[in-house]
Amino acid sequence: MEKSIAVKKAGGNPITEGVIWKQLLLFFFPILFGTFFQQLYNTADAVIVGRFVGKEGLAAVGGSTATIINLIVGFFVGLSSGSTVIISQFYGAGRGKRVEEAVHTSVAFSLIGGVILTAAGILFAPAALRAMDTPEAILPDSVLYLRIYFAGLTANLLYNMGAGILRAIGDSKRPLYFLIASCFTNIVLDIVLVVGFSMGVAGAALATIASQVVSAILVAAVLMRTPDMYRLSLKSLRIHPHMLLRIIQIGLPAGLQSVMYSSSNIIIQISVNSLGTDVIAAWTAYGKIDSIYWMIINAFGISATTFVGQNYGAGKTARVYKGIRVCLAISMVSTVFLSLILYFFGSYIYLLFTTDGAVIDKGMEILRFLVPTFVTYVCIEILSGALRGIGDCWIPMVMTALGVCLLRVVWIFIAVPLYPDIKTICFSYPLTWTITSILFLVYFRWFSKIRKLPLK
Repeated sequence: MEKSIAVKKAGGNPITEGVIWKQLLLFFFPILFGTFFQQLYNTADAVIVGRFVGKEGLAAVGGSTATIINLIVGFFVGLSSGSTVIISQFYGAGRGKRVEEAVHTSVAFSLIGGVILTAAGILFAPAALRAMDTPEAILPDSVLYLRIYFAGLTANLLYNMGAGILRAIGDSKRPLYFLIASCFTNIVLDIVLVVGFSMGVAGAALATIASQVVSAILVAAVLMRTPDMYRLSLKSLRIHPHMLLRIIQIGLPAGLQSVMYSSSNIIIQISVNSLGTDVIAAWTAYGKIDSIYWMIINAFGISATTFVGQNYGAGKTARVYKGIRVCLAISMVSTVFLSLILYFFGSYIYLLFTTDGAVIDKGMEILRFLVPTFVTYVCIEILSGALRGIGDCWIPMVMTALGVCLLRVVWIFIAVPLYPDIKTICFSYPLTWTITSILFLVYFRWFSKIRKLPLK
């Protein structure tokens, strides 16, 4: 059966056969729009809470709360990226039995991980927020939001794992459809619970987890109904130890990398918290605005991983090289274009979150300092995504740890006490992006496994 599936797939997989730039964009745009809707339902919380609860509520659903969520969820999503890489390679090679084992191991792993992280998140939420020096004025609402969010975390992880499986086999459209449904569910419930029933940040949190349940149910239904090799069967749901080990070997570096990013951001958030509620609210709103760029560049990174993984699995290394170059070029052009838009029109976006003049002024100061530096990050995302596609994960993780996370922490501890200003904090980003991009370019050009692959 596995061999017959391989023959069938080898003749009809556009990722390994079609025009490269077209296939990258056809795969990229559904991911982008999906990420957009994912960000939209998170942003909807901030918009509605900021408008109808106030800047204290806005600071509570963002700031320290968002940073902790990104730390926990980011680690698991990074860890589960090992599943995407393995499934894309096996799928590209047409090895149906291995795809089946990887799918069931991945879903079982996400369910177990969800239960564990839910318990930990609910239990340690107050201690984590206090450790970040969250202001007492917003601490109760922050704890409430975080605990409700973690109560629904399993659905979040299940959706992300299921979407990763679909993207691994080249289907980036259905995850988009599921997120659209999830997004509108969240917006409607935000309006009903926050505005209609005046439930404040609790209403926003309940709306978010309800929308995540919707997306999880939809992605699970698709996986269970497909006739293809990645079909999910509840009776086959189990951990295959050898497959879990491979998933962890590939995904752990990405998970640790996400933790290091989030840990450095926690230290940055502590510095921001010391500057007062106006700055916290401005930083929260800026985080929602600059997420427009991150969802674009992350979509390109996911596209690079899947494209490289499938072509590497199919033995088409010449196509791997060309795909990386094309993805870098498209990403750079997109970055410059979006940076110009945000720089000149960002002030209008801030009005979605707040009408407080002090918050908007501080937010624009942050935005106009950081947006022109986005181009320094492109190589990190695309090259790390490409390297992950062939399973080369540990060296990129180490470079990110040293170039981004460690250096950023050193800067915050040394520079911010001397010059306690939001621009001093912001400078840590382009400084570390530039240095890490140089490290990636040197490694990719002369030392990476990709450069040692024979042309085929």
